[in-house]
Parts: sequence; C-alpha cells; structure tokens
Amino acid sequence: MSEDRELDIWRDQWSGVAEPLVGFRHRIQQRIKRQDRRFVLGNVLTGIAFLGMLIFALFLRHQSSSMGTGWATGICALVFVSVGLRVWVLRRTWRPQTQSTRAFAELWHKRVAARIRLLRISIYLSLGWIIFCAALAAADWATIGQDVRAHPKNWEELLVACVLMQPVLWFGAVWLRRRKLAELNEVNKVLDEIKD
Repeated sequence: MSEDRELDIWRDQWSGVAEPLVGFRHRIQQRIKRQDRRFVLGNVLTGIAFLGMLIFALFLRHQSSSMGTGWATGICALVFVSVGLRVWVLRRTWRPQTQSTRAFAELWHKRVAARIRLLRISIYLSLGWIIFCAALAAADWATIGQDVRAHPKNWEELLVACVLMQPVLWFGAVWLRRRKLAELNEVNKVLDEIKD
C-alpha cells in the first residue's frame, strides 16, 4: 500500500515536470522550423539578387563606352567576392549534426552568429566597393570626364543615388545586426534551458 502511494506521488511529480518540457520542446522546434524556412528563403533570394547583378553586369558590358566594361567587371568581381564570402561564412550551417532538439538549437546559434559576421563583412565590403569605384573613376577619368561634361545631369543623379545608398545600407545593416544580436541572446537562453 505504501509503495503505491509513493509511486503515485512520484508520477505526479514527474508528470508536472514533463509537461512543460514537452511544450518547451514543441515551441523550440516550431521556432527552429521557422528559422530554417527563413534560412532557405534568404539563400534563394540572395541567389536571385546575385543572378540579377550578373545580368545587369552583362547589360553594362554591351554598352558602347569603356565605362560599361569597367562597371561590368567591377560588378562581376563584387558578386563573386560576395558569393565566396557568403559560402565561406555560412559553412557548417546547412544542416544539423543529429536530429535532436539540441542539435537544431546549436545549428540555429551557428546561423545567427554567421549572419552577424556577414553583416560586419558587408559593411567592409561596401567600403571596399566605394574605394574600387573611386579608383576606377580616377583611372579612367579621361573617358569619364568627357562624359561628365557632356551629360552632367545624369552623373549628378548617379552620384546622389550612390551617396544616399551607402547610409541606407549601413543603417539597414546596423538595424539587422541589432535584431540578430537579440536573436542570439534568445538562442543562448534556449541552449541554457536545454542544458538544464
């Protein structure tokens, strides 16, 4: 009789502990599935953007001026450097080691940390792009200078667009970095809860 009562008490205690754990795991699995879909969608959209940039570069290549050739070469170099950096930073973030909740949470952590590194690299890459464009303009100023004098309004529009684009990119990267840091804190809390 005493054994049954102790067994009932033990079952009550463990059922009270197990239910939140099941709910917690289900909630974490749902978050990981959502994050996985965003990861795949982000990679697909990035691939489309890179392909669009290459098509734009091919369009510039067929322009009559040598400036079109220089811009096309620069855009192709930017695309290949960006793709190489993206693949290198996102290595080991494509699939989990095992099918456990902890492995998926660790994968989530790796992906968020990789995204933060990519954002940091993108800021440096945009600065490099500005320097490359300035060097290209300086190297080919004889050709560009004639075109600037012939069509100053077009060059003013291009210059204003380039100047406005950089702060928008930087503020967007800073905003996204803040979101990713908050997500990294959330993932760290999840990993701590899984450990306990």
